[in-house]
Amino acid sequence: MTVRRAYLARKTSETEIELRLSLEGTGSVQVRTGYGFADHMLTLFAFWAGFDLELSCCGDMQVDAHHTVEDCALCLGQAIDQALGDRKGIARVGNARVPMDEALTAVDIDLSGRPCLVLRNEDTLPPVIAGEERALWRELFKSLANGCRMNLHIDFLYGENGHHMLESASKGLGLAFKDAVAFTRPGILSTKGSLD
Repeated sequence: MTVRRAYLARKTSETEIELRLSLEGTGSVQVRTGYGFADHMLTLFAFWAGFDLELSCCGDMQVDAHHTVEDCALCLGQAIDQALGDRKGIARVGNARVPMDEALTAVDIDLSGRPCLVLRNEDTLPPVIAGEERALWRELFKSLANGCRMNLHIDFLYGENGHHMLESASKGLGLAFKDAVAFTRPGILSTKGSLD
């Protein structure tokens, strides 16, 4: 079987990113964004997906983590899109519910070729998590969905600790991807014959 890989480099006035990805991995992950909490969440995602990921970013952290997190998620989504190629044979859809102590999150994805984000109950997250506003995580998920050209639905079902809630979402996202990228049948899983 062909190993689905991607390499991506992106440089702007706000961030400089280099990323290597293998969908057929072992969960070997090295993420260095300059924002430790994002490193933790992206590491959880890739590990639970079974991907190999190397991601490094030098961003304008003197401003805040916004550009770094947004651009890293966009590049990660684009790398997954690149690695998926024509998406022939993949299951396309994946979902997971993952508890993390008192928190439970449901994640559903469709690698449909059409970007869409539905983020429910985000107002149950604390206003500030690891020194950044909770809206930062909407930007991460939106950028990932746009870069990967996917439907992404995340529902924070309940929880009290913001770290736990985002950890359950990150693990759930990884498990959903593990299922969605798996080869299950020949051809494209669409009655119209294409994904877009």
